[in-house]
Amino acid sequence: MQTQPQTQATFTMPHKPHRLIPSDRVEGTAVRRSDGTKVGTIQRLMIDKVGGKIAYAVLSFGSFMGIGAKHIPVPWVRMKYSASLDAYEINVTDEELSRAPSYEADKEFDWGNRDDELMIHDYYRTPPYWGA
Repeated sequence: MQTQPQTQATFTMPHKPHRLIPSDRVEGTAVRRSDGTKVGTIQRLMIDKVGGKIAYAVLSFGSFMGIGAKHIPVPWVRMKYSASLDAYEINVTDEELSRAPSYEADKEFDWGNRDDELMIHDYYRTPPYWGA
């Protein structure tokens, strides 16, 4: 019996400006201050499964050749895309980032712990994404 070869659909993004971006193109994107100084890169996005909102951008920060990296969850509402920087923008100092709630790159973070999430939102002075 002969089987027909399976073809796999490919997904390509149009080459014109638009408001939507696939998550895999956000991961690895630079995060900069408005003066262009690089803060870190977006490691991943955390999305609320029920509400569909992006809750956090998890930044990779403070590594030297991959050693000593911290992951810093930043409420998505604190980030904005800057076309002129070709990066996401957040204006926080290195000192503020060093004090921000974070976890080591080789450790897990309990995203279901609302107390930890409230600490993140309190630190950045943003309302919780779930509307508490």
